[in-house]
Amino acid sequence: MIHVAAIITAKPGQRAQLLEAFAANRPAVLAEAGCIEYVATVDAPGMPPSRGTLGEDTFVVVEKWETLDALKAHGVAPHMAAYGAKTKDLVASRAIHVLSPV
Repeated sequence: MIHVAAIITAKPGQRAQLLEAFAANRPAVLAEAGCIEYVATVDAPGMPPSRGTLGEDTFVVVEKWETLDALKAHGVAPHMAAYGAKTKDLVASRAIHVLSPV
């Protein structure tokens, strides 16, 4: 199994619009062969700000894939290209961490 933690920071004030686009694209991703989990996460309500909190502009996409090949196919899927084009002006930065459980 492959895990992905994609840390996405929106341009100031654009996180809600970016999350709307993510939610619209999510069903297509979940329908992909090998997709086990694909969910956007934000800071838990009620947690005080700290060095470990994401803040108002950032979210983390938690993904699980059956295989690395499934993840690679996801990266070149047409709906992901369309999502990237639709959201490129909303994103300030992104860091994609591809991980294996031990």
